[in-house]
Amino acid sequence: MAGEGLQHQDGHSHLIASTIPNCVSYDPTFAYELAVIFRDGLKRMHEKKENVFYYITTLNENYPHPAIPNEKGIEEAILKGMYKIKSKNINKKTKITLLGSGAILREMMEASDILEKDYKIDADVWSVTSFNELRKDGIEIERHNLLHPNDPPKETFLEKCLKNSEGPVLAASDYMRIYSDQIRPYTKKNFYSLGTDGYGRSDTRKSLRNFFEVDKKYIVTYALSVLSKEQLIASKYAEEAIKKYNIDKNKPMPSKL
Repeated sequence: MAGEGLQHQDGHSHLIASTIPNCVSYDPTFAYELAVIFRDGLKRMHEKKENVFYYITTLNENYPHPAIPNEKGIEEAILKGMYKIKSKNINKKTKITLLGSGAILREMMEASDILEKDYKIDADVWSVTSFNELRKDGIEIERHNLLHPNDPPKETFLEKCLKNSEGPVLAASDYMRIYSDQIRPYTKKNFYSLGTDGYGRSDTRKSLRNFFEVDKKYIVTYALSVLSKEQLIASKYAEEAIKKYNIDKNKPMPSKL
Protein backbone atom coordinates (compact mmCIF):
# COMPACT_ATOMS: atom_id res chain seq x y z
CA MET A 1 0.00 0.00 0.00
CA ALA A 2 1.15 3.52 -0.72
CA GLY A 3 2.32 5.99 1.91
CA GLU A 4 -0.73 7.85 3.14
CA GLY A 5 -2.40 10.27 5.50
CA LEU A 6 -4.69 8.27 7.78
CA GLN A 7 -7.43 6.28 6.05
CA HIS A 8 -7.23 7.59 2.52
CA GLN A 9 -3.73 6.76 1.29
CA ASP A 10 -3.02 10.43 0.73
CA GLY A 11 0.01 11.49 2.71
CA HIS A 12 1.79 12.73 -0.37
CA SER A 13 -0.68 14.35 -2.79
CA HIS A 14 0.18 17.89 -1.70
CA LEU A 15 3.84 17.09 -2.31
CA ILE A 16 2.97 15.96 -5.83
CA ALA A 17 0.91 19.14 -6.27
CA SER A 18 3.97 21.20 -5.30
CA THR A 19 5.84 19.85 -8.35
CA ILE A 20 3.33 21.44 -10.75
CA PRO A 21 4.15 25.15 -11.19
CA ASN A 22 0.62 26.37 -11.93
CA CYS A 23 -1.14 24.22 -9.32
CA VAL A 24 -2.47 26.20 -6.35
CA SER A 25 -3.08 23.77 -3.48
CA TYR A 26 -4.80 24.13 -0.12
CA ASP A 27 -5.64 21.96 2.89
CA PRO A 28 -8.35 23.96 4.71
CA THR A 29 -10.07 23.03 7.97
CA PHE A 30 -13.11 25.31 8.23
CA ALA A 31 -15.90 26.24 5.83
CA TYR A 32 -15.00 29.93 5.71
CA GLU A 33 -11.45 29.04 4.61
CA LEU A 34 -12.88 26.91 1.83
CA ALA A 35 -15.26 29.69 0.77
CA VAL A 36 -12.41 32.21 0.51
CA ILE A 37 -10.32 29.77 -1.52
CA PHE A 38 -13.19 28.84 -3.86
CA ARG A 39 -13.99 32.47 -4.57
CA ASP A 40 -10.34 33.21 -5.30
CA GLY A 41 -10.11 30.21 -7.61
CA LEU A 42 -13.20 31.19 -9.58
CA LYS A 43 -11.94 34.75 -9.92
CA ARG A 44 -8.47 33.77 -11.09
CA MET A 45 -9.47 30.93 -13.39
CA HIS A 46 -12.74 32.19 -14.91
CA GLU A 47 -12.68 35.96 -14.58
CA LYS A 48 -8.99 36.68 -15.03
CA LYS A 49 -8.35 33.61 -17.21
CA GLU A 50 -5.10 32.87 -15.41
CA ASN A 51 -3.32 29.67 -16.39
CA VAL A 52 -3.71 28.05 -12.96
CA PHE A 53 -5.77 25.27 -11.42
CA TYR A 54 -6.59 24.48 -7.81
CA TYR A 55 -6.11 21.31 -5.78
CA ILE A 56 -8.08 21.40 -2.52
CA THR A 57 -8.36 18.64 0.08
CA THR A 58 -11.63 18.79 2.03
CA LEU A 59 -12.70 16.81 5.08
CA ASN A 60 -15.65 14.52 5.86
CA GLU A 61 -15.37 14.68 9.66
CA ASN A 62 -18.29 16.23 11.55
CA TYR A 63 -17.35 19.21 13.74
CA PRO A 64 -18.54 22.80 14.35
CA HIS A 65 -17.50 25.45 11.83
CA PRO A 66 -17.02 28.93 13.32
CA ALA A 67 -17.62 32.22 11.52
CA ILE A 68 -14.67 33.84 9.78
CA PRO A 69 -12.59 35.89 12.24
CA ASN A 70 -13.37 39.60 12.10
CA GLU A 71 -9.81 40.69 11.45
CA LYS A 72 -8.31 42.91 8.78
CA GLY A 73 -6.49 41.00 6.07
CA ILE A 74 -7.83 37.59 7.10
CA GLU A 75 -8.88 36.57 3.57
CA GLU A 76 -5.50 37.54 2.11
CA ALA A 77 -3.74 35.58 4.85
CA ILE A 78 -5.88 32.48 4.16
CA LEU A 79 -4.85 32.64 0.50
CA LYS A 80 -1.19 33.27 1.29
CA GLY A 81 -1.12 30.16 3.43
CA MET A 82 -1.55 30.89 7.15
CA TYR A 83 -3.20 33.05 9.79
CA LYS A 84 -3.39 33.07 13.59
CA ILE A 85 -6.57 31.36 14.72
CA LYS A 86 -5.97 31.14 18.47
CA SER A 87 -3.70 32.90 20.94
CA LYS A 88 -3.00 32.31 24.60
CA ASN A 89 -1.31 35.00 26.65
CA ILE A 90 -2.36 34.09 30.18
CA ASN A 91 0.83 32.89 31.85
CA LYS A 92 3.20 35.25 30.02
CA LYS A 93 6.22 33.07 30.70
CA THR A 94 6.64 30.01 28.50
CA LYS A 95 5.25 30.02 24.96
CA ILE A 96 5.25 27.79 21.91
CA THR A 97 4.01 28.34 18.36
CA LEU A 98 1.79 25.60 16.91
CA LEU A 99 1.12 25.30 13.17
CA GLY A 100 -1.79 23.03 12.27
CA SER A 101 -3.14 22.07 8.87
CA GLY A 102 -6.39 20.48 7.72
CA ALA A 103 -7.65 17.62 9.89
CA ILE A 104 -4.92 18.11 12.49
CA LEU A 105 -5.54 21.81 13.17
CA ARG A 106 -8.32 20.98 15.63
CA GLU A 107 -5.98 18.57 17.44
CA MET A 108 -3.53 21.47 17.72
CA MET A 109 -6.22 23.75 19.12
CA GLU A 110 -7.22 21.19 21.74
CA ALA A 111 -3.56 20.58 22.59
CA SER A 112 -3.09 24.30 23.22
CA ASP A 113 -5.91 24.19 25.79
CA ILE A 114 -4.24 21.28 27.59
CA LEU A 115 -0.86 23.04 27.60
CA GLU A 116 -2.43 26.13 29.15
CA LYS A 117 -4.61 24.33 31.67
CA ASP A 118 -2.27 21.56 32.84
CA TYR A 119 1.18 23.04 32.27
CA LYS A 120 0.72 26.84 32.31
CA ILE A 121 2.19 27.11 28.81
CA ASP A 122 0.76 29.62 26.36
CA ALA A 123 0.51 28.76 22.67
CA ASP A 124 -0.21 30.68 19.51
CA VAL A 125 -2.06 28.41 17.09
CA TRP A 126 -1.87 29.12 13.36
CA SER A 127 -4.11 27.60 10.72
CA VAL A 128 -1.86 26.71 7.80
CA THR A 129 -4.09 26.49 4.77
CA SER A 130 -1.15 25.77 2.46
CA PHE A 131 2.43 24.84 3.27
CA ASN A 132 2.94 24.76 -0.50
CA GLU A 133 1.95 28.41 -0.98
CA LEU A 134 4.20 29.41 1.93
CA ARG A 135 7.07 27.57 0.27
CA LYS A 136 6.44 29.27 -3.08
CA ASP A 137 6.58 32.65 -1.36
CA GLY A 138 9.74 31.63 0.49
CA ILE A 139 11.50 30.57 -2.69
CA GLU A 140 10.52 33.77 -4.48
CA ILE A 141 11.66 36.04 -1.65
CA GLU A 142 14.90 34.10 -1.22
CA ARG A 143 15.64 34.43 -4.94
CA HIS A 144 14.92 38.17 -4.86
CA ASN A 145 17.25 38.68 -1.91
CA LEU A 146 20.04 36.71 -3.56
CA LEU A 147 19.73 38.75 -6.77
CA HIS A 148 19.66 42.07 -4.88
CA PRO A 149 22.54 41.71 -2.40
CA ASN A 150 22.86 45.47 -1.90
CA ASP A 151 19.20 46.01 -1.02
CA PRO A 152 17.58 45.50 2.39
CA PRO A 153 16.34 41.88 2.42
CA LYS A 154 12.64 41.29 1.99
CA GLU A 155 10.76 39.12 4.48
CA THR A 156 8.79 36.03 3.56
CA PHE A 157 5.12 35.94 4.51
CA LEU A 158 6.04 33.26 7.06
CA GLU A 159 8.62 35.54 8.67
CA LYS A 160 6.13 38.39 8.83
CA CYS A 161 3.56 36.15 10.51
CA LEU A 162 5.94 34.72 13.11
CA LYS A 163 7.94 37.88 13.76
CA ASN A 164 6.27 38.53 17.11
CA SER A 165 5.63 34.91 18.06
CA GLU A 166 7.54 33.51 20.99
CA GLY A 167 9.10 30.12 21.48
CA PRO A 168 9.95 27.32 19.06
CA VAL A 169 7.63 26.15 16.26
CA LEU A 170 5.88 22.77 16.18
CA ALA A 171 4.00 21.93 12.96
CA ALA A 172 1.67 19.00 12.24
CA SER A 173 -0.55 17.90 9.37
CA ASP A 174 -2.41 14.87 8.06
CA TYR A 175 0.40 14.40 5.54
CA MET A 176 4.02 13.33 5.57
CA ARG A 177 6.39 15.42 7.68
CA ILE A 178 8.12 16.72 4.58
CA TYR A 179 4.93 18.62 3.69
CA SER A 180 5.38 21.01 6.62
CA ASP A 181 9.18 20.69 6.50
CA GLN A 182 9.07 22.64 3.22
CA ILE A 183 8.85 25.91 5.16
CA ARG A 184 11.65 25.09 7.60
CA PRO A 185 14.30 27.18 5.71
CA TYR A 186 12.10 30.28 5.74
CA THR A 187 11.72 30.77 9.46
CA LYS A 188 14.49 31.82 11.81
CA LYS A 189 12.90 29.94 14.70
CA ASN A 190 13.72 26.39 15.74
CA PHE A 191 11.29 24.19 13.81
CA TYR A 192 9.90 20.73 14.57
CA SER A 193 7.34 18.72 12.58
CA LEU A 194 4.92 15.83 12.97
CA GLY A 195 3.21 13.91 10.19
CA THR A 196 1.73 10.66 8.91
CA ASP A 197 4.78 9.02 7.33
CA GLY A 198 4.16 5.35 6.69
CA TYR A 199 2.18 2.72 4.83
CA GLY A 200 -1.56 2.87 4.26
CA ARG A 201 -3.68 1.71 7.15
CA SER A 202 -7.39 1.38 7.83
CA ASP A 203 -8.82 2.19 11.25
CA THR A 204 -10.78 4.85 13.12
CA ARG A 205 -9.57 8.44 13.05
CA LYS A 206 -8.78 8.29 16.75
CA SER A 207 -6.68 5.15 16.44
CA LEU A 208 -4.86 6.33 13.34
CA ARG A 209 -4.01 9.75 14.75
CA ASN A 210 -2.66 7.98 17.81
CA PHE A 211 -0.69 5.53 15.67
CA PHE A 212 0.88 8.28 13.54
CA GLU A 213 1.48 10.43 16.65
CA VAL A 214 -0.47 13.47 15.48
CA ASP A 215 -3.32 13.54 18.01
CA LYS A 216 -3.63 16.08 20.83
CA LYS A 217 -1.91 13.80 23.38
CA TYR A 218 1.17 13.41 21.21
CA ILE A 219 1.17 17.09 20.29
CA VAL A 220 1.13 18.03 23.98
CA THR A 221 3.90 15.56 24.75
CA TYR A 222 6.11 16.61 21.84
CA ALA A 223 5.50 20.28 22.65
CA LEU A 224 6.71 19.72 26.21
CA SER A 225 9.72 17.80 24.96
CA VAL A 226 10.55 20.56 22.44
CA LEU A 227 10.35 23.18 25.19
CA SER A 228 12.57 21.00 27.35
CA LYS A 229 15.12 20.66 24.55
CA GLU A 230 15.08 24.45 24.17
CA GLN A 231 15.74 24.65 27.94
CA LEU A 232 12.53 26.58 28.52
CA ILE A 233 11.00 24.05 30.93
CA ALA A 234 12.28 21.10 32.96
CA SER A 235 12.40 17.73 31.19
CA LYS A 236 10.31 16.16 33.96
CA TYR A 237 7.15 17.64 32.44
CA ALA A 238 7.70 15.80 29.17
CA GLU A 239 8.42 12.58 31.08
CA GLU A 240 5.25 13.04 33.12
CA ALA A 241 3.19 13.48 29.93
CA ILE A 242 4.72 10.34 28.42
CA LYS A 243 3.60 8.38 31.48
CA LYS A 244 0.21 10.09 31.70
CA TYR A 245 -0.69 9.28 28.09
CA ASN A 246 0.84 5.77 28.17
CA ILE A 247 3.23 6.58 25.33
CA ASP A 248 5.71 3.84 24.51
CA LYS A 249 9.05 5.62 24.09
CA ASN A 250 10.61 2.52 22.53
CA LYS A 251 7.94 2.00 19.85
CA PRO A 252 9.48 2.07 16.35
CA MET A 253 8.71 4.97 14.03
CA PRO A 254 5.21 4.51 12.55
CA SER A 255 6.80 4.39 9.09
CA LYS A 256 8.63 1.22 10.15
CA LEU A 257 5.54 -0.64 11.31
